Formats: sequence, structure tokens, C-alpha cells
Amino acid sequence: MQVNIETKDGKARALTLTLAHSIVQTPIFMPVGTQGCVKALDSLDLAQNLNAKIILANTYHMYLRVGIERLKAFGGIHTFANFNGSYLSDSGGFQAFSLNQNVKLNENGVEFKSHIDGSKHFFSPSFVLDIQYALNSDIMMVLDDLVGLPASETRILDSIKRTTEWAKASLKYHEINKAQGKAQTNNLFAIIQGGTNPKFREMSATSLVNLGEFDGFAIGGLAVGESKEEMYSTLSHTIPFMPESKPRYLMGVGTPENIIEGIYRGVDMFDCVMPTRNARNATLFTHFGKINIKGASFANDTSPIDELCSCYTCQNYTRAYLCHLFRSQEITYHRLASLHNLHYYLNLVREAREAILQGAFAAYRQNFYQLREMEVPNEY
Repeated sequence: MQVNIETKDGKARALTLTLAHSIVQTPIFMPVGTQGCVKALDSLDLAQNLNAKIILANTYHMYLRVGIERLKAFGGIHTFANFNGSYLSDSGGFQAFSLNQNVKLNENGVEFKSHIDGSKHFFSPSFVLDIQYALNSDIMMVLDDLVGLPASETRILDSIKRTTEWAKASLKYHEINKAQGKAQTNNLFAIIQGGTNPKFREMSATSLVNLGEFDGFAIGGLAVGESKEEMYSTLSHTIPFMPESKPRYLMGVGTPENIIEGIYRGVDMFDCVMPTRNARNATLFTHFGKINIKGASFANDTSPIDELCSCYTCQNYTRAYLCHLFRSQEITYHRLASLHNLHYYLNLVREAREAILQGAFAAYRQNFYQLREMEVPNEY
């Protein structure tokens, strides 16, 4: 991966990442394709209607549903899913967190029961990378120990220690593979933990940076129960300890407001299921805030979802039609609504990038909140 810092505007950054399968310009939002697809959409929607350059695949789900050998037989997920852009794959750490009672942690990894059939499996730092090598992911995440908030200091410290040790093991295993001529286009990102405690975040970030040459760094363990004020404060404190020359990825976050505030504080990459999940549940994002399309007030509304939106759905269909499709439980609704929400998110980061390049991100951020009739968040 080649990283070129185009410019900075305050703490906001515009990067160009040259990966094996695409050139990614940041800030970037990555649609979530949990099981090898973005729900309700196909690869042509992603490439042509959305112009998405990178999406996320889930290591846990692809391992259980497809398996390493079948992925290898297809030469990776790009061929399997017929998507020619780039993939970032997560590590499975979040699934271990979400499975809760079906998970056992130890120093060597995570033992868990499949949510599909109850079968037992074990994720070690090296095995998680083996799955991601089979996926042929452009960006791979190390196995980490995610903690829900609030949590005790003891639990958070355990998480930092375990995450650091697993990152060390992951980096060593990755370097062995590269020395053997493998994994030449698979880039490895470390994950910073530490809850919302500034001291712990600094500890985690510093220990990971000191391990060696990761290709990028992610901030994990947010949007798991803390307030938005705590999230923004944590970002403001953590980012200065992350290398200037490496991409910065905020995992699993979140709302349009979260993304704008992350960019404002120096984050480059984002992912979240929110745009597609909310779309399927009738919530659509606009420049002016959210609307719930199932409301009776939209039944005869001839306007598009968002007057300022240029997406496929807004250019061809009315609010009234989307309202009808949702109320009629038509599958077509899921595609049209998901296309709109993902276009909104992707357009949001594209506009943010353009503002950064023009040295006008502060004004863009201000206008973002003015359109929503919201106050700009304080500096936390």
C-alpha cells in the first residue's frame, strides 16, 4: 500500500491510498458486506451506482459460511463476489464481543460456538490472518479483544494487554509470510483499545506503534455504549499518538455526525452497518436529517427522498413510491433505500474531501449542521 497525504485542513486530512485492487481517496466510508455482499445490493450496484472503491467483509462470517479452502479455490473474495474494488476484512473480534455467553478468551485467542450450528471453533492471531489471506483482503485487521462500555479498569487493562500481545503475534506471523513471498498485497492494521480513558488509549496506541511497521492503525472499542461526547473526547486524545504517515480507521462508527466529527479530528476511514440497516427499517438519511419513510405523510409526496441528492433512487423515484414499497413489504424497497443511504454516506465523505482540498472543511462542517438545524458540537 502506498500512502500519499494530499493535504491537511486543520486536523482533517485527504489521503490517497494505492491498493492492489483500487485507488482509495480519503476520507472514505466503507459499505459493510458482512457475508460477501452488501445486503440488498450486488457488485454492479456497488461499482456502477455507488462507485464504491472499498468495502468491508467479515472474517467470522466468511469463515463459517464459506470456509478457507473454498475461498482459496476461488482465489479470494474479489473473484468469489465479482467485485473488482478493494476489501478490508475485520478480525472477528467484534463477533467474539457480540456472542457474549458463547465465547471464552485466553492468552492464545478466542474460543467460540458458531451461531449457525453450535460447533466449536478457535481464533488465534495467526489463524485469523490465514482466513484473511484466503479472502485476499487488501487490508486485514489483527485479532483484538473488544470491551463493551462501561467496563472496569481491570477489564480494560486486560483488553489492552491481550490486544497488544495478539498484535505482536500477528505482525510476526505476517512478516514470516511476506518473507516466504506470500501476502505481498495484504496490508495489516493494528487496533487501539482502552475504553474512554485517555491514559489507557495512550498506553494502547504507544505500545502498538512501538511493536513495528503496521500498515495502518484503527481505533476500536467505540460506539459500544459510551456517549457521543465521550467518543469525541477519546478521538481527540487518541489520534495524536497515531503515526502521521499511516491511515487512521475508526471502526464501526456510525452516524453522519460521528463521521464529520471523526474527520474533523483526523480520522481517514470509517465503516458501519447503519446506512443499510436503517434503510431496511424505513430510516433514510438526507442533507436535512433523517426521515421515516413509512409515515403516512409520505404516501402522496411526489418529491425525492432528498432534493439535494443525485443518487439513482432520488433521480427516479418519489417518497410516495418508497413509502408504498415499504408498507407493501416489497423486496425492491430494500435495494432502492440501501442505494440511497449508501450514496448519501459516500457523497458525504467525498464532499468532505473536496472541502479539505480547498481548505474549507470548517465551513463545510458548519453548513452540515446548519442544514440540520443542529448546533456544532463543542470541543471535547
